[in-house]
Amino acid sequence: MSEIRFEGVERRFHRPGGNFLALENICFEVAEREFVALVGPSGCGKTTLLRMAAGLDFPTGGRVLVGNREVRGPGPDRAVVFQQFALFPWKTIRQNIGFGLKCKGTPLTQRREIIEHYVTLMGLQGHGDAYPHQLSGGMQQRVAIARSYALEPDVLLMDEPFGALDAQTRVLMQEELVRLARDNPRTVLFITHSVDEAVYLADRVIVMTPRPGRISAIIDIGLVRRTERWIDCEHIEEVMAQKSFVHLRSRIWRLLRGLESSGETVGRAMETGVG
Repeated sequence: MSEIRFEGVERRFHRPGGNFLALENICFEVAEREFVALVGPSGCGKTTLLRMAAGLDFPTGGRVLVGNREVRGPGPDRAVVFQQFALFPWKTIRQNIGFGLKCKGTPLTQRREIIEHYVTLMGLQGHGDAYPHQLSGGMQQRVAIARSYALEPDVLLMDEPFGALDAQTRVLMQEELVRLARDNPRTVLFITHSVDEAVYLADRVIVMTPRPGRISAIIDIGLVRRTERWIDCEHIEEVMAQKSFVHLRSRIWRLLRGLESSGETVGRAMETGVG
């Protein structure tokens, strides 16, 4: 089991003059092989939540569980993809993808097979012997994602992975991630400041309040995606033109702006059958 659960999570930081409350009473679950996106204003605690799931930070109240086990540190069942690509500049693309496998002790023959599989899957053919500085930002992020997937983690934690890319490359990477998530599903917790990106990628979107971070609403995107057959759209702009997409995006923006309460959102979703 690879679900992620946040149970009454609180996070306080010690600052001069007293404690600083960053997160309060966070309760939600990411089901096995579900893609959940977190959106909210800067400083609301999104990255702190992801770091807790990764075992890089810990709650001061409540608990975080992955696969029914309380998180007490990093583990091979979880892989993290950051905004900065964090590739080894002195290693080739193949060596970067295979680094974690080598650390795990994966036999050389098997390691080569896995590397070539992800080189092909991520469209990196012809670049395997190149170095990171010889690739575009989008290609480098493909390498970072391939490196994470190659470890076959149960959980993938992604913190603004496309934030450093230009707009066109970001769209291409979003389409790539949708394809990858469909062909090779993982339990994904994804942080983004882009509402469009969250609606396009996620099965559910969790909207957070300004500091201290609380959950404002949880929006079911997957139900709408299946009902409206977004999968039939070849490109992202076709999905974004759908009335259902525009409706969901507008609802999330209203929540972020404080123009709509979570109670109103749930009620309207039940009445309309959308979200």
